[in-house]
Amino acid sequence: MSIDVNNESGTEVDEQAILDIARYALARMRIHPLSELSVIVVDADAMEQLHIQWMDLPGPTDVMSFPMDELRPPSKDDDEPPQGLLGDIVLCPEVAQKQGQEAETQHSMDEELQLLTVHGVLHLLGYDHEEPDEKAEMFGLQAAIVDGWRAERGLTGPSPAPTVS
Repeated sequence: MSIDVNNESGTEVDEQAILDIARYALARMRIHPLSELSVIVVDADAMEQLHIQWMDLPGPTDVMSFPMDELRPPSKDDDEPPQGLLGDIVLCPEVAQKQGQEAETQHSMDEELQLLTVHGVLHLLGYDHEEPDEKAEMFGLQAAIVDGWRAERGLTGPSPAPTVS
C-alpha cells in the first residue's frame, strides 16, 4: 500500500498513527496492496476554502474525501481486488481537537484524527451516511475498523464515538 501523509497544518499530529490506521482500514476492506492513497493535514483556513469550493458550505470541516479511481472492496472473498488510485483525504486537526473535546466520550485530537482517517477511507470506497441505513452501515464499519486497530495495538479504554456529521 502506498500511503503518503503530508502535514501542512502547522499542528503536530501523530502522522504514523494516521498512516497505520489508513493501512489497516484498507487491508480490512481488502483493497489491492498496490493501491495509492494520499492524506493531507491542513489548517482551518485551508479546510474552509476547500469546504466552500467543493461543498458550498461555510466554515472548516473535519474531513473531506476526494476519490480518484472509485475503487470498491471486492464483493466476494475470492474476488481479486482492483488496483488504482484511491484519492485524497484531507484532515483538519483544529476541528478534530474541538470535536474530541466535545464528544460524549472525550478523546484526544489524535484519536479523532484516526477516526476521521477511517471515515475518509470509507468515503473513498463509496460509503456514505446521508440515509439512516447508509449511516448505520458506514458508522458500524467505521467503529469495527477503529476498534480492531486499537485492539491490535493493545490500546485500552473506549474507542472514540463517531463525531463526524
